[in-house]
Amino acid sequence: MSAVLLLPLATDSNRWLTLGLFFAVVALTLYITFWASRQNQSAADYYAGGRSFTGFQNGLAIGGDYMSAASFLGISGSIALYGYDGFLYSIGFLVAWLVALLLVAELLRNSGKYTMADQLAFRMRQTPVRSAAATSTIVVSIFYLLAQMVGAGSLVALLLGVNSPVIKNVVIVGVGVLMIIYVTFGGMKGTTWVQIVKAVLLMVGTLLITVLVLAKFGFNLSALLGAAAEKSGKGEAFLQPGQLYGKDLVGKFDFLSLGLALVLGTAGLPHILIRFYTTPTAKAARKSVLWAIGLIGSFYLMTLVLGFGAAALVDTAPGSQIATSSGNAASPLLAQAVGGGEGSLGGSILLAFISAVAFATILAVVAGLTLTSASSVAHDLYANVIMKGRASERSEMIVVRIAAFVIGAVAITLAIPAQRLNIAFLVALAFAVAASANLPALLFNLFWRRFNTAGATWSIYGGLVAAVGLVLFSPVVSGTPTSLFPDTDFAWFPLRNPGLVSIPVGFACGVLATLISKDTSSQVRYDELSVRALTGAGAEGATKH
Repeated sequence: MSAVLLLPLATDSNRWLTLGLFFAVVALTLYITFWASRQNQSAADYYAGGRSFTGFQNGLAIGGDYMSAASFLGISGSIALYGYDGFLYSIGFLVAWLVALLLVAELLRNSGKYTMADQLAFRMRQTPVRSAAATSTIVVSIFYLLAQMVGAGSLVALLLGVNSPVIKNVVIVGVGVLMIIYVTFGGMKGTTWVQIVKAVLLMVGTLLITVLVLAKFGFNLSALLGAAAEKSGKGEAFLQPGQLYGKDLVGKFDFLSLGLALVLGTAGLPHILIRFYTTPTAKAARKSVLWAIGLIGSFYLMTLVLGFGAAALVDTAPGSQIATSSGNAASPLLAQAVGGGEGSLGGSILLAFISAVAFATILAVVAGLTLTSASSVAHDLYANVIMKGRASERSEMIVVRIAAFVIGAVAITLAIPAQRLNIAFLVALAFAVAASANLPALLFNLFWRRFNTAGATWSIYGGLVAAVGLVLFSPVVSGTPTSLFPDTDFAWFPLRNPGLVSIPVGFACGVLATLISKDTSSQVRYDELSVRALTGAGAEGATKH
């Protein structure tokens, strides 16, 4: 790999600085991972970091997990290309946290143990519920992983000044190998500390670029927006709805579908949900979400400046580097522009720093996602479904490492053909699946006494099949020049995001199956689950019965 990387550097000494910072970030995250590996003594250490993180630390980690490459690269790129419509991603991601805080965070932490399925399995039959929850966790994580790895390929190709598919593919494989190392050795402790470091770097880098962009326009946001509108060539229309969504009736429904997926999806994202298990108390879980909201809110407001700054200061015309990268190169190129432009020392330093931050973002999020899905395979499928609760901790730890390797390989294989898609859009699909499959089961289990095993499995599988099935037959996969298969057309479903249909399907399947089924065994432990969820009493043993 090093021989391939060095070739483009010979003509530009500034790239050594860029790659020096780049690899320094990788070295730091690897050091944290191996340090954490020495702290892992039990399954609780591996899965939940020993429940030793404070509210502030976990809030930083949640922010690090949530503010992904889709946010830093994809959203700023969408704003740079589509103006007002691109900023709707930021609003959706931010508002979604209120749903997670009010409906899920504390209740889930109190009533679960290691994975999302623990909360469902407390009063349901273990085998069908854990199998369904593990399947959904893996699918959501894979969608999210694709976004991060596509972002990594675009980022390193930009750093090297090449657009070679071979280079991008090598980078995707490299990221896959790194995420397997993080999860295999570091577990939740290593992953959490990587996310904390990444969150600090990301906030510092984003704030720095935001200040420099605003300084270019005398700290006048109106002047920035005006310059962005003029440079885009679309005038005032760039600052109004309609560039991406709302051009016709299908566009309006597509926007509504996206909004539903973003707002409801966060409360069903498995890699975010398991973060609540790392705090020692329910109070710390609440505090961590409040810290996360502050960080995430500040960050998404700054994406407004990053996106419109890129539109105002960097070329976004068709055929430009930003346009050909589906917007994913907007933030790094903006950093280079405000630092003095291409070839300047200041531009190279800022490009290096922001690119390193973006890569740290990718590494932290892929580690969290891989850990989540591997944990679900080991804890839910192996320990509780296959071994019926009789698995030893040692065998469970072996399985989780094997699962991390397999999931990493699958993500690498799928990410290579997915490179033509905007990464913010890929994440929106993950949100749609999470909102369709996971959220109905979690909410019904907490608030509906009659809800039973049939309802839980139907809601998960029904929402999952609806969301993934509609995506397969949408313009995302075929029928347009930007589809995965642009030369074929089997897109009978017109919306690019399936949430508008698949989310109601998930809820409806849960209700219908519950009412049809005569199973009442799940009602026996409903009161005990409610007490645990509201008070945290006995939460440590929530899954042992």
